Amino acid sequence: MPLTSLNDEQLSAATAPLGHNLIIASAGTGKTSTIVGRIAHLLHSGVEPSSILLLTFTNKAAGEMIARLQRYFPAKVVNKIESGTFHAVSYRWLKEIYPNLALKQPAELKTLFRSIYEKRNFERMNLSMQPFSATHMYEQYSLYQNASLETFDVWFLEKYPEHEPVMDVYLDITHEFEKEKIEYGFASFNDLLLRMNSYLDENSIPFTEVLVDEYQDTNTLQSALIDTLKPKSLFCVGDYDQSIYAFNGANIENIATYSTRYPNAEVFTLKTNYRSTAPILSLANRVIERNERIYPKKLEVGREVKAYPPRLLMFNDLFEQYQSIAGSIKKTHVPSDQIAVIFRNNSSADGVEASLREYGIPCKRKGGTSFFDAKEIKFLLDLMSLLVNPKDMMAFIHVFEYARGVGSALSKEFFQCFIHFGEGRFMQGVLYPKVHDLPKLNPNKNVQLGLFDDDQEIGSAARFKHMDLESALYSHPLLKHPKLTNDGVTFFKEFYTLMRDIHSLEKPADILKAAIQSKLYTGIVELLSTQRGRLKTGEVDEEKKKQAKERIQRKARLLLDLSRQYKELRRFVNAMVLGGNELSEGEGVNLLTVHASKGLEFPEVYVIDLVDGRFPNRKMMSSIEEERRLFYVAVTRAKDKLYLSLAKFDRVKKIDYKPSQFLHEAGLVKGEFVEPEVKEKKPKKVKEEV
Repeated sequence: MPLTSLNDEQLSAATAPLGHNLIIASAGTGKTSTIVGRIAHLLHSGVEPSSILLLTFTNKAAGEMIARLQRYFPAKVVNKIESGTFHAVSYRWLKEIYPNLALKQPAELKTLFRSIYEKRNFERMNLSMQPFSATHMYEQYSLYQNASLETFDVWFLEKYPEHEPVMDVYLDITHEFEKEKIEYGFASFNDLLLRMNSYLDENSIPFTEVLVDEYQDTNTLQSALIDTLKPKSLFCVGDYDQSIYAFNGANIENIATYSTRYPNAEVFTLKTNYRSTAPILSLANRVIERNERIYPKKLEVGREVKAYPPRLLMFNDLFEQYQSIAGSIKKTHVPSDQIAVIFRNNSSADGVEASLREYGIPCKRKGGTSFFDAKEIKFLLDLMSLLVNPKDMMAFIHVFEYARGVGSALSKEFFQCFIHFGEGRFMQGVLYPKVHDLPKLNPNKNVQLGLFDDDQEIGSAARFKHMDLESALYSHPLLKHPKLTNDGVTFFKEFYTLMRDIHSLEKPADILKAAIQSKLYTGIVELLSTQRGRLKTGEVDEEKKKQAKERIQRKARLLLDLSRQYKELRRFVNAMVLGGNELSEGEGVNLLTVHASKGLEFPEVYVIDLVDGRFPNRKMMSSIEEERRLFYVAVTRAKDKLYLSLAKFDRVKKIDYKPSQFLHEAGLVKGEFVEPEVKEKKPKKVKEEV
């Protein structure tokens, strides 16, 4: 049973009485085993599985815990446990209340936000200051939703009091943004939690215990949601030394003030590390103990294996560093997929990746551009989203923006045309539009659309008579749109054909296969591969284009393979939207940002570019304490061998580097570190993650 494999400190936590329990689980101390043991204890104690809620920060983590429980309990029991990320669980609950709710990625909602922002004319206001851009305003609004329970204007003006003259305009933009999201059924990741919070204020969901993994990463909004659930018992597992998401709104005060917010709370500490060797843990302890100790602890070694001391690698320049690391990886006997190269900044990965490929060593990157952010994958998922929710205007716009001469504004008009002539049903408007006895969009003059007013003001479908169109297409009211061109008609023809072929299919794999083989997608592949094969001179390198096309097709095949695991299209699309950023493509050496490495472990780890200015990153850091926690997370990914690497000089930028202060603190570099005279800056950009 799960409990028999636990050590004394884990068992004490797992069998704690119902109440408010906080488990400080340091790196490699078996937090997953403790959580699984806790759920097993609850089930053995007679707690109804449907009254247990497990909240994690990745769907993969929840899946692994549920899979472990299924080794000891019947699937019909374990499957009753509610589990997943804060967003995934909220999405499931909200979909039962609002069936047409469409979850949108930040990039899509940023487009909608920008379209609202750009209608405002700041120039007429004769301002003495420069208003923030649409992108920055969206990022600030998103951060506010994660980090504060105050009103937006109060929160915003505390940070930027000089923007008070335009605060009313900013508020008006956010109000219109919220109104449009509700009108079209859109929701951001933040909206899922906000709307779930509002629902729970009036409707209770009785849980005997709520378990929260990675509690140190919760933000103010997630903490409020936990409180609104009002569970009889709360079991939170986390480590303040691994709190590294302040840039995304994570509030370390949630874990730091747990005992004061819940006066009867019990705090348990897991301190035996089963991952790393003694020298690696000693180095990690020397550095992290410089941070304020909220809960006293010190990692102890739980492995008895041959120990290799961490090695400091110093090189004259960046290129030499990357080449040497690639050469060392080439010589090692450790399988490439069990090696990680970890970096603070994405720019560090480019040199390593290029050097590895030069040696013929396969590698995969996580923490940069996601597989699911690739245009060719987003296009396919937008098509699938339209089938799941035909009112998803943003998905339609993203699809039709690929038509030559059709931008987002015109795409929006086309969408409204299909809804209108489908009597509110998108698919009917595309395939079987009703044009008889149907009122015009506007009986007077439709200024916004310039469409369907009278035969003299609209375009004539006769201008497309030379094109090879079937009668159903030729008589379609869209062809009367005055701004529709031959290219637009060709794109619509291919879209119409695909929708006709797939709208009655049910299996996600069948639908996706038909989409990938369609003329519509073939055209997208041709367009994207041509763009990626184009040289700076404007000419197209055919070999480069061919390679780009092969990569696109490989990604499409991977998506098709993923779809075969699902029987329902809705479940497939939801899984891809919610969990897409957890999946990585390819095989080989793992190239990871520190944030992407969290929760993982590898026999051999290289932490690179450990120079002041890059790690710690003094331009982007929120505090030196958080940068120190990032270093702690990076080094504790290593099980057996740890290499800490730096270069003294960048030949391209002509910059001299000094060793990171963390190397001084670790005792690997002699002498005291001299603090540079640079003011700490807060990050300008916000990134949303699930």
